Amino acid sequence: MTDAARTIAQLLEAGAENDTAITSPGGVPLTYGALRMLVAHTVSTLNQRGIARNDRVAIVLDNGPEMAAAFLAIGAGATAAPLNPSYRADEFGFYLTDLKAKLLVIAAGKDTPAEAVAMKLGVPIARLVALADKGAGSFTLEFPDSMTAKPVQAPRMASPDDIALVLHTSGTTSRPKIVPLAQRNVCASANNIRRTLSLTKNDIGLCVMPLFHIHGLMAALLAPLSAGGAVSCTSGFNALKFFGWLSEVRPTWYTAVPTMHQAILLRAPKNADAIATSRLRFIRSSSSALPPTVLAELERVFRAPLVEAYGMTEAAHQMASNPLPPAARKPGTVGLPAGPEIRVADEQGDTAPAGSKGEIVIRGGNVMAAYENNPDANATGFIDGWFRTGDVGTMDDDGYLSIVGRLKEIINRGGEKISPREVDEIIMEHPAVHQCVTFAVPHDMLGEDVGAAVVLREGHTADERELRAFAAVRLADFKVPRKILIVTEIPVGATGKLQRIGLAAKLGLA
Repeated sequence: MTDAARTIAQLLEAGAENDTAITSPGGVPLTYGALRMLVAHTVSTLNQRGIARNDRVAIVLDNGPEMAAAFLAIGAGATAAPLNPSYRADEFGFYLTDLKAKLLVIAAGKDTPAEAVAMKLGVPIARLVALADKGAGSFTLEFPDSMTAKPVQAPRMASPDDIALVLHTSGTTSRPKIVPLAQRNVCASANNIRRTLSLTKNDIGLCVMPLFHIHGLMAALLAPLSAGGAVSCTSGFNALKFFGWLSEVRPTWYTAVPTMHQAILLRAPKNADAIATSRLRFIRSSSSALPPTVLAELERVFRAPLVEAYGMTEAAHQMASNPLPPAARKPGTVGLPAGPEIRVADEQGDTAPAGSKGEIVIRGGNVMAAYENNPDANATGFIDGWFRTGDVGTMDDDGYLSIVGRLKEIINRGGEKISPREVDEIIMEHPAVHQCVTFAVPHDMLGEDVGAAVVLREGHTADERELRAFAAVRLADFKVPRKILIVTEIPVGATGKLQRIGLAAKLGLA
């Protein structure tokens, strides 16, 4: 357990030879010694086929231990490019072309539209064959005949400045941008998270986050491995299976997005036994705002502190986090800087006074150097060496950061600026409301007005009039949603995040 690690291969040296690194519910544990051998063998095999440092290897695998191990092994000697396995053919076509992928890794025996797309584009395909009996995540790669093996003396591992991981930003209103993260970036992030959570070799994390997403890769996988601890890789988030995993795996922590936490809470009353015997010492939430009511309920149900963190892809995930007890946690904030330097900048770029709103800017070892092949985005995305997050926030006198919203998500109602999160949290206080997301609705005169979608608690009732009246006594009139839809579920993105931009159209209000 050292901050000296600057590459994925070095980071994996943290674990003792016979300690468990990766496991899965019902699976055979994979030790650190076996994981290191798997990584070295995979890098050597890739090198024999002409895949070297900084070559892009697209990975299309379902969540699970093989996906985790493949990411680590490929990222240690080449550049891993994990893609959402649920993409359609045209999406795979865009990403494989944009990445200039030199190889695609898919699961043997599993159909994916990525295969036909890669063949059409001339991208070679390697098939991953799982060897579960040798330990969770163990695998071998089968290469096409066209990739003739050539002898290599030793696996050529990546250096700190080589690119370990490339991901695309979620392009809601424009073409997705490529975020290249160096080995040193991802290792800095893993170490930051490990320190924040005081992770040790005795911790077991339950990985329910998708492993094509920065939150899952950094917080759920790399951070615990940097401590020499264990990760139990599930098949992905499933609220119906969660409590069974809790009993079987006996994790000491897990990290998830708010929609996952809310789904877990819905099923908590029927799983009292699993909760009573839980070993969770803390719970982590990140990727979007967790309503304070949900935070309080999670802590009450699991009798464990909830740590809310703030991250984004360009910072290799974590930027700020609430600390663990006995330090103060402040519900409604994302905590203290937890890795990079953070400032709240006013419109002139100067540091805003405590409590004043401004754009959050960051710099540090976990932050990408630049977007790839995108001079316009780099020109607007950086100012004097600080990366502009696009988030609006405030910092209090104690240094705790609060997020007001995205610059693009702030609702501009005829010149009056409204934070959607503020409205969410007020409506969430209604006893019948389980979930609420507020968003901009196009308006002919005002430009934008306020809309909200609400999911009610099981067994509770409320209508639009009641919820608007509830909000009206707690919010200024211009902030009260003019339209509240009662829905059974709120559309989310592939990683479970709520996406306010475009939600009005999805719900038929645009």
